[in-house]
Order: sequence, then structure tokens, then C-alpha cells
Amino acid sequence: MRKRVFSGMRPTGRLHIGHLAGALSNWVRLQDDYECFYCIVDWHAMMSEYADTNLIRSNCREVLLDWLGVGLDPDRSTIFLQSHVPQHAELHLALSMIAPLGWLERNPTYKEQIINIQNKDLSTYAFLGYPVLQAADILLYKGDLVPVGEDQSAHLELSREIARRFNYFYGDIFPEPQTLLTETPKVPGTDGRKMSKSYGNAINIADTPDEIWEKLRTMMTDPARERRKDPGNPDKCPVWDIHKVFNRDAEERTRLSDGCRGAGIGCLECKKALFAHLMDLLGPIQERRRAFESREDGVMEVLRKGAKRAGITAKETMSQVIGSVGFVDR
Repeated sequence: MRKRVFSGMRPTGRLHIGHLAGALSNWVRLQDDYECFYCIVDWHAMMSEYADTNLIRSNCREVLLDWLGVGLDPDRSTIFLQSHVPQHAELHLALSMIAPLGWLERNPTYKEQIINIQNKDLSTYAFLGYPVLQAADILLYKGDLVPVGEDQSAHLELSREIARRFNYFYGDIFPEPQTLLTETPKVPGTDGRKMSKSYGNAINIADTPDEIWEKLRTMMTDPARERRKDPGNPDKCPVWDIHKVFNRDAEERTRLSDGCRGAGIGCLECKKALFAHLMDLLGPIQERRRAFESREDGVMEVLRKGAKRAGITAKETMSQVIGSVGFVDR
């Protein structure tokens, strides 16, 4: 049997090329070698958006269309909404009973977000306990592997600790999910910071060619290159960082790099070259996305089939959990 992979994304709107370069391109490749469960984790979205949930439904649809556009295949992977499989919430409740408060309070991500996200009140029971729901998402499918970048590998340790604690009390039910390290290149946004929707600096997978060009045209470059005749340094240029991820033409990259350092080309020429490579990549993705978008019944069918397939495994796991803790069988 193939090993099982689980991963998910919060529905916060359309995905950007940073998601494509990192998680999504890896997810597509994993479909060939693993049994993959890919979940849009809408309950997780509510943890931070509880005061205004109006966009969660439409954001789920946008994320799904991006997934299908980049090549996630509902015939090869189980693609579904977290809220469509009620056992996620049920296992979350069971694991909450045994999760020590100290583990959650020491979570560095929780502390970081409480400090950095000032425009929302995150002092809620659910936000403190989000790692427990995250553990439930993974353990419900007895996921062997969770694909993450190296900087995120520590996040899985709490899921392993919760699995070990449950198994200690009630018997060996859950395998401990292991990290599947995947390449996650850093893609800067148009302002040089990490690309993020919340920063307003993202180039989205579904952006039109005009929108993409306008974002590239106005994108910051090497700040020391103030005039066309000034030599530049590609190593200090966010546009060049995106070239390194998406431009596979080594000869052209050498020409652009040398031209920048010697002031033989201007920033606009470099941006035009990047635009061409992005459109070659995104054109087929956007075409597939539009094909699904034009068939609303097809999009909903993907979610129905995914939830049905996920539900089979989820019900089996919860049946084992109910029996192991000593509850009356259903």
C-alpha cells in the first residue's frame, strides 16, 4: 500500500505564485507516489475570521479552483472541505480532552501571531487550541507524512506529541505523522517582503495578464539602481529572486544577470522577460481553472466526491477512537 499524505490550506482567497512554487507544485508531484488527502480547512479560517465569515464560502471556491487549475486531480487525490467531514470536529473534541494547556501556551506560532496580528482579537479558546484541530485533521486519516518546508517542520511535533499521549492512554490507534520535507523556494512580493495576500503584494495565480504586468511593472528592484545607466546587483533585487524560481532558461538568466550588473539592460527589460515566463507557466493553469469555473456543478461534484471518500476513512478512525476510550459502541 502507498503511504498516506495529508495536507491542507486555509481559505483566505485566491492563491498566489508563492503557493504555486512551494506547496502546490509539490502536491501535484506527490499524487503519483502517495495516497493524498488535500483539505480546505474552513474551520481553521473561522478561528481568525469569526467576526465576519461572509467571505469564507467564496474563498473556499477560489482555493479549490486554483488547486484544480494547477493540476490537483480529484481522480488521483481526495480533495474536500474540512467542514464537510464532521469527524474533524469530533476528533478535535476528543483530543482536546487530553491536550495539556502548557503545550498550547508554549507554542511559538501562537505567541508570534498574538503579537503581530493586532487588528483582530485572537484571545479565544479556539485560537489557542488550533494545533489540536490541526492534529485531528492529520490523525483522522492516519497520515504517514505531512509535506512541509524545513522552516515548518517543528509545527508537526505537537501533532506527534498528541498522538503519543492518546496512544499512551488508550492504546495504539494513531501513527505518528512524519515530516515530508519538500522544496519551498522563497518568493518575494512586489514590495520585496515575503509574498502574502495580507501584505497586498501578491501576484495571484488567477490574475489576468494585464494585472500581472502592472504588478511587475511597478515592482521594486535593486534600490541602489536609481537610473538606467547605473549598474545593478541582481542579488539585491526581488524581481531577480522570482526569476530564479520561475525562469528555467539558464542562458537567458546569465544574459539578464550580466546585463544588469553592467547596466547593459534596464529593469523593464528584465521584468518583461519574467512576465513572459510567468505567462507561459500560468496560461495553461488559468485555462484549466476557467474550464472548471464555467461548470459550477462540476466544482461541487469534486467536493461531494471528496467528502464521501474522506468520510469513509474518517468514520473508520472515529469508530476505533470511540471503542478505545470505552464509550458505548454506536
